[in-house]
Amino acid sequence: MASTRCPSPGADVAYEALQQPIAINGCIVPNRIVRTAHATGFALGKVTPRLIAYHEARARGGVGLNFLEIASVHPSSPGPLLAFTDAIIDGYALVADAVHRHGNVVFQQLWHGGSNAAPIGGGPAWAPSTVPEPINGTTPVAMTATMIDDVVAGFADAARRCHVGGLDGVELHAAHGYLAGQFLSPLTNRRTDDYGGTLENRTLFLRRCLAAIRAAVGHDYPVGVRLSGSEGVEGGIQPDEASATASLLERCGLIDFCNVSLGSYYAFSKFIGAMHEPLGYELATSTPVTAAVSVPTIVTGRIMDLHDADQLVRNGVADLVSMVRANIADPDIVTKSFAGERDRVRPCISCNQGCVGGLFGPTRSIGCAVNPEAGFEHLGVEQFPVAALARRILVVGGGIAGMEAAYTAARRGHHVVLADAGPRLGGVVVLARRAPHREDLGAIADWLADELHRLGVEVRLDAAIGVDDVAGFDAVIVATGGEPRRDGRQRFRPASVVAGIGLAHVVTPLDVLANRTPPSSHALVFDDFGHVVAVSVAEHLLGRGSAVTLVTSLPSIAHELGPSLQREPYQARLGSHRGFTALTRQQLVAVTDDHVRVRGLDDGIEQDVAADLVVVDTGVEPRRALYDSLVRAGVDVHLAGDALAARDLQHAIASGRAVGRLV
Repeated sequence: MASTRCPSPGADVAYEALQQPIAINGCIVPNRIVRTAHATGFALGKVTPRLIAYHEARARGGVGLNFLEIASVHPSSPGPLLAFTDAIIDGYALVADAVHRHGNVVFQQLWHGGSNAAPIGGGPAWAPSTVPEPINGTTPVAMTATMIDDVVAGFADAARRCHVGGLDGVELHAAHGYLAGQFLSPLTNRRTDDYGGTLENRTLFLRRCLAAIRAAVGHDYPVGVRLSGSEGVEGGIQPDEASATASLLERCGLIDFCNVSLGSYYAFSKFIGAMHEPLGYELATSTPVTAAVSVPTIVTGRIMDLHDADQLVRNGVADLVSMVRANIADPDIVTKSFAGERDRVRPCISCNQGCVGGLFGPTRSIGCAVNPEAGFEHLGVEQFPVAALARRILVVGGGIAGMEAAYTAARRGHHVVLADAGPRLGGVVVLARRAPHREDLGAIADWLADELHRLGVEVRLDAAIGVDDVAGFDAVIVATGGEPRRDGRQRFRPASVVAGIGLAHVVTPLDVLANRTPPSSHALVFDDFGHVVAVSVAEHLLGRGSAVTLVTSLPSIAHELGPSLQREPYQARLGSHRGFTALTRQQLVAVTDDHVRVRGLDDGIEQDVAADLVVVDTGVEPRRALYDSLVRAGVDVHLAGDALAARDLQHAIASGRAVGRLV
């Protein structure tokens, strides 16, 4: 498929296939762009103002069909929305009104987690069989006939509440290894009764639930299913069985649409593929399923611009295309693209940092690395308020934070000059995008550069700025980044001094990506944080032909990348190289010309590791010399990005936006 960067204008600029309405059992969806159900952290058992504002922003932005995140149908599996009581109905009416006022449609995804959920009040999870759950290893109880009947009734009652509340349709979640999918899968369904064994038997629970839903809502209300085209693991559901299931459901008259996804908890990273996955990575397993039915179909999987979505509909791959993360990054992607302004769409880079990773972070809610407003729509904050007085603003530093600050200030009406000491914009992203599978990091830098040009921001490159250079400006934003630490001070042993840390072959990750290091036969990469920096550099070095030993102070390599669904893919790719070795829970002790001595943090055992190149990631110190000088000079000066606090891309953009709104 095409890259995430928008293609040059061409004959498809109107996206004619996408702009065609489509009927799903009488419900008219005004265009072919969908946002399939995904967790937000905004629902607190009920529909909240924050959830409504989030969905309304995307409906206002032109998404034809919006799905609310999973709604639990039974107390044995509570979820973000509790659809097993009538208390949910009033909230449904509010979110339906919010979406409908923009002429668009909203469905609810109905869900039971099976072995992946814990009943209210405690007790074991309910599942088809006593197969341990793959994430936490807990063993569920095998459902009795009475339990099955209760859950079937729960699906029907929940669907009725959706109908009464004014939602436009429902979808039964039978993908991703939840209860209905557990009945479908030979991995998790070991039953010997009518619900197990043959494919027809394994679909019985799903067919009963859909039939009960249909009886509860009537024949003129859209009812559909979400299936995994593949569970992504040996012995699990594969496209042939998924296709046969979809075909059977259609022949039985049980579904009005079919939404196809990928993965289960046996292949968690396949749910929402990060930038290491190719664009459209799910299509190989979803296309056989969509081809097996005649009802309207939905596909997803890193489809990032309307050009690619239009081609999928035009070519008959599916009738509708889901673009969830792209709509988080820019909720107006549809209206902008339909209006011929696709170059104005802020690109999703599939980093999974804010959207997926945020669910596992301190806030337990989604955000977006490239869109600071995502998740905060309910606050009603104008992101680019027109300045009461146009000022002359100097931004020092052309990295992502500085670019976002300049962009924001310019959109507010200020006269902005952006100066950088280097030869091009982008800061560390210029180097980071060189690492394997990290190319799409550059999309946001390229987009911001284009927007600065469009907004008339004066960009000065190869321009070192001192105190004397700020005369004539009303305010200065310092976004000078940070300096990789080279002192060897380590996170878990800050008092330890590493002998030999100043040797010439001890370098930083940026030195490697900037090609400032000679070829090495065996490199040692020390990772003190477990983020993407060290593992991407290790992969880069392996690609250059070096053997690599990754030494980390954490319990596993890429330890902190689990929430963004990148840890296991990194571990798999690195482990596939014959020259790769990993040592966990270690500290650096000493560096010599040809080896590094490391010590176990837990057992204290020391060992020597051969290395003619040592790459150390022990953090970044903010560069604040210019800022401190300007403060002493009494200049109106502000910080952004790593100069404010050495963190990550999401912080860089958010801090740039914040300071651009402040000046």
